Amino acid sequence: MSEEYPKLDALVIAPHPDDAELGMGGGILSMLAQGKKVGVLELTNGEPTPFGSIETRALETQAATKVLGLTWRGNLGLPNRSLQATLEAREQLASMIRLTKPRWLFAPYWEDAHPDHVAATRLIEDARFWAKLSKTNMPGDRHHPERVFHYFCIHLKSILHPMWIMDISPYWEKKRESIECYQSQFVVGRPLEKPTFADRLEEEAGYWGKLIGVRFGEPYTCREPLGLNSFENVI
Repeated sequence: MSEEYPKLDALVIAPHPDDAELGMGGGILSMLAQGKKVGVLELTNGEPTPFGSIETRALETQAATKVLGLTWRGNLGLPNRSLQATLEAREQLASMIRLTKPRWLFAPYWEDAHPDHVAATRLIEDARFWAKLSKTNMPGDRHHPERVFHYFCIHLKSILHPMWIMDISPYWEKKRESIECYQSQFVVGRPLEKPTFADRLEEEAGYWGKLIGVRFGEPYTCREPLGLNSFENVI
């Protein structure tokens, strides 16, 4: 790992390309607008899929990265469809955490019908612990991110109970644009009828926004309690 890595404020870890955009594209754009350094790390290349290919997904990811204006993006190269929280994968991910030194990690919600998403969350939490170990051959210095936050990009038809909802009204159009970069996943081969996949996403964002009195929202949660030193920023 001779590549130079930026020191990040937030590292969003996604099982596949497009999960970060779907789950927290608005949150990513919000953090970047505040001057924070935000990276996205996919665990797999997401292939095979019915209408995609490794080359197509790479080009789509590159386009979405440009739309978001990410500080950094990488891919761990783990196997799609059979992702597991192995010791080898844990060491690879912990090494990336040590090299990028994020204050916060963002992981998928821990309950899902997609086995890759469930395995990803287990792997992220294990790697967070390993990243702080001493007396190891892993590259970089010891590092322990302050929090693991969870975004929702799930395959379960269930009622969500987020810990908080972020106002993403100023960033919705850019989030939608980043998602629409993934034509092979959300446009090609889908019926042309309305509402489209993107329309459904907008309806969902509008629902979350309505709950907090804004146009568009994005839900999040955390296993650990969060502390406040002021109510000034609570909507």
